[in-house]
Amino acid sequence: MKTSGLSLIIYSISMTTAFICSYFMEITMQNAEQYLAIIALIFADGFFGVIAGVKREGFKTYKAVKILKNLLFWIIILTVILGIEASFSGTFWLSETIITPLIIFQLISALKNASMAGFVKIDELNRILDKIDKHKGKRS
Repeated sequence: MKTSGLSLIIYSISMTTAFICSYFMEITMQNAEQYLAIIALIFADGFFGVIAGVKREGFKTYKAVKILKNLLFWIIILTVILGIEASFSGTFWLSETIITPLIIFQLISALKNASMAGFVKIDELNRILDKIDKHKGKRS
């Protein structure tokens, strides 16, 4: 059987694409909990943010689309970090060092949005925030 040049190009592109997709699927499946945690956190923050925004100024489509942009950004960053960790043996600490502070800020944002949406009372939120950094003293 004789194969044409076009068939070889199509086979090569197909094989390369399958390899890249299987690589990313392997990274995703080995770290599914991290991806699910990020997705749940972003959607919770976005959910409370949209409700708070509707109460304040009405529904804004561009602000709701920012949730998807934010989610895509987080997934790309997590994928890059996990790819680096998988490739280099001494970089096991990257995901904890880079992702953890971002997760903490996102959690605080979700708490603030939940408070602004009316799901969390302001006194409870202040109590939670005061426990985060006790070194700053009591709220006046």
